[in-house]
Amino acid sequence: MRIARFSIDGNVAFGAVEGDKPDELVLDIIKGIPFADFELSGTKVPLSKVRLLPPVLPNKVVAFGRNYAEHAKELGNEVPDSPFAFFKPSTSVIGPGDEIQYPSFSSELHHEAELAVVIGRMCREVPRERVKDVILGYTCANDVTARDVQKREKQWARAKGFDNSCPLGPWVETDLDLAAIAEGITIQCTVNGAQRQLGRTSEMIHSVEDLIVNITEAMTLLPGDVILTGTPAGVGPLNVGDEVAVTIEGIGTLTNKVIKRG
Repeated sequence: MRIARFSIDGNVAFGAVEGDKPDELVLDIIKGIPFADFELSGTKVPLSKVRLLPPVLPNKVVAFGRNYAEHAKELGNEVPDSPFAFFKPSTSVIGPGDEIQYPSFSSELHHEAELAVVIGRMCREVPRERVKDVILGYTCANDVTARDVQKREKQWARAKGFDNSCPLGPWVETDLDLAAIAEGITIQCTVNGAQRQLGRTSEMIHSVEDLIVNITEAMTLLPGDVILTGTPAGVGPLNVGDEVAVTIEGIGTLTNKVIKRG
């Protein structure tokens, strides 16, 4: 099931996305929330009539860096022996079609296409064999990074945590499974239609299971929290006016435009 969060006529709701052709997609409005038992209402609205929002509003976004060897290499970094985590605040999250505002304190903005894991239940110290039970589904993410600030400040809070730096969407796909991710699904990033990144999740150094086991050893994850699993090689610059799209096989496409910060 594809679960979207959307607004229509001033109201916010979740809905199940139905259909295959982009211009014929409809939303069956969900009774309740996707983190508990819910029913489909049978009330359907065309996707073209709503505004898609970030599919979840995470309490926290836990991101893992240097989880693809070629990406670590392209930036001159060593591959870490164990998962390497950092945070993006909830205020960094935007949805599909929302604008990425170029931060005034940077002159080198980069895209980073990533598979995002959406947590479905409160969990702590999750054993490997239970990881699948705490996952609601998966979505597309763009870990937008002020690369010059990251290099200069070493600590990544401003470089990766600024407003609009975590586009998520377009929806949460619940049917993707860990075996398919391990075998390899395609992650692609285009800028103005030109391909920049193309990788497969099978290239991840640390698996989804590794990452969730690692972070839940230290902290509790809440329903709606998001795990970013790292980016493949090919990261590069974004400029004002660019349209950046992250496409992940089996999920969909997340598109955002870069604008000048007002």
